[in-house]
Amino acid sequence: MSATADHAEERTNPAARLGFQPGQVVQEIGYDDDVDQELREAIEGVIESDLVDEDYDDVADAVVLWFRDDDGDLTDALVDAGTYIEEGGAILLLTPKTGRSGYVEPSDISEAATTAGLTASKSVSVGKDWSGSRLATPKAAKSKR
Repeated sequence: MSATADHAEERTNPAARLGFQPGQVVQEIGYDDDVDQELREAIEGVIESDLVDEDYDDVADAVVLWFRDDDGDLTDALVDAGTYIEEGGAILLLTPKTGRSGYVEPSDISEAATTAGLTASKSVSVGKDWSGSRLATPKAAKSKR
């Protein structure tokens, strides 16, 4: 594939834009019937395997966390999700967009990420109903400097 085609895919495929790579183990937390199936399939296409579920008992390269306002404490969810990933890994926090049931305020995401020791490095629309925030663990945040 040409470099131009690679860049075109990054613009059109949200999973590629979010930094997922072939061969990564990606754990999914918070799955329910309201998740964006197209995004899930795009991530699986990029990593070239299925997402692993909450019962996965090894360390993952990244975590996809679907979170709604009524799912409990976001800080606790982020801290818990961080225990499942490699040092330097990332959490993709997916929350419903403005006006959707379960919407989470950006200020709440920022505060929870900071309290959980994570750095928000990217926020992006990932579907018609979901927004994504890429949260990096401290080692990943430092290595980007």
